[in-house]
Amino acid sequence: MKEISKESGFGQILWILKNNPDGMHSRQIKQALISVYPKYEESERTLQRRLSSLVENGHVIKEGLGKKTRYFLANKPIMENTKFAISTPTLQQEKLFYKDTHLALSEKSLALIQYVEQPLQNRRPVGYNSAFLNNYHPNRSFYLEENTRENLNRLGQLALNHSASTYSKKIIQRLLIDLSWNSSRLEGNTYSLLETERLIVAGEIAPGKSLFETQMIINHKNAIKFLLESKDLIGFNRFTILNLHALLSEGLLGNTEACGRLRTIPVGIHGTVYHPLDIPQKMEEYFQKILSKAEAIENPFEQAFFALVHLCYLQPFEDINKRVSRLSANIPFIKHNLCPLSFIDVPEKAYIDGVLSIYELNKIDLLKDVFIWAYERSSERYAAIQQSLGEPDPFRMRYLSKIKEIASIIIKQSLNKTEAAKKIHLWALENIPKEDYAKFVEMVERELLETHEGNFARFHVTPSEFNKWQEQWNLS
Repeated sequence: MKEISKESGFGQILWILKNNPDGMHSRQIKQALISVYPKYEESERTLQRRLSSLVENGHVIKEGLGKKTRYFLANKPIMENTKFAISTPTLQQEKLFYKDTHLALSEKSLALIQYVEQPLQNRRPVGYNSAFLNNYHPNRSFYLEENTRENLNRLGQLALNHSASTYSKKIIQRLLIDLSWNSSRLEGNTYSLLETERLIVAGEIAPGKSLFETQMIINHKNAIKFLLESKDLIGFNRFTILNLHALLSEGLLGNTEACGRLRTIPVGIHGTVYHPLDIPQKMEEYFQKILSKAEAIENPFEQAFFALVHLCYLQPFEDINKRVSRLSANIPFIKHNLCPLSFIDVPEKAYIDGVLSIYELNKIDLLKDVFIWAYERSSERYAAIQQSLGEPDPFRMRYLSKIKEIASIIIKQSLNKTEAAKKIHLWALENIPKEDYAKFVEMVERELLETHEGNFARFHVTPSEFNKWQEQWNLS
């Protein structure tokens, strides 16, 4: 056992509960932490993990289920200098993050990263393992723990206020851009967020980009629109998944007949020792089995993660399988009017390593950590769009002055979207550390996309400068 002080993350929670003897919901605890500790910046998942540890160690009492869950300080005397004993493994887990991000990882996930980042010759070649699918039984087997499913459901409803039966136009517009850009980015596409927005909204191809990259973005937009416009028809059925592949692969496959069809030829995957199934009859059998099991799963988050794992693992198409799995994961969220999953801020390498762990080891831990974190980030994004309270972003706070500086330059120079994208990239190369460059560029582009007459003063520009810039911005 290891002791922690009042000012540690665990101690902060206990002192908040000490002053609220009637108990608190986790959201209330978080709001109180932010109010009392201005520098508090932990994720929702970190808070949930700490609460679970405190319950496990007898310092906190948990009552109720789901939305009715409340936490109470256990009936133990607390003096000013009290230290709280928490098991060492939990404290170690608090320090596990993926490289320079806030993506929290389990020890199992770190072990998987170490394995799949070995040279290929050090990893054991494997083929498709049918037991991985056969051993999963809908609503009896679970990849996501109950408290994780409950927490994600709460976040998904809170992000959209759960006030309408369909997504608002504003949410749809942002989803088309965010998911198209992030899913393409995970495939190595070099379009920026601003360039993606311009392509989707106005059909303008970014200069210097290949037709392949441009087509990939357009295909994502069309596939997402298909899911949104066919809400009552889509599901884990052949109609949905085959048409999703056809839309995502249009113009990108050498064999045009392969669009929207299960593959009948062997395929190899670069960078892995995994050899996918290559018997057409078995491909058909397992593809149908995946759809049947996915459709039977009742919980939308379990359903989404199951699809993300198994559609990718089977590799049912000649190419574009990961893109199909990512968009398929949104089917339950669209049908249940939950916050969509747009893979905002997901590190490409963490996602790829998670997929490799599925391919080569049938281990879900790393991809699960990525999925949960990605959904938390997406819920923050769409909660902000719905004008709900979101968590402070430590990265944004660190670079706030620089964000305002470059945004002010762009507005004062009346740059259009194409000119702004170039300016941001060049400016960031000179002023931002290499490791933060990509995220900084994305954040500035988002700030500009969300700037309007009610909030432009934060960039220290005059109304006339703003109006002049808006004319160019909206025309480009």
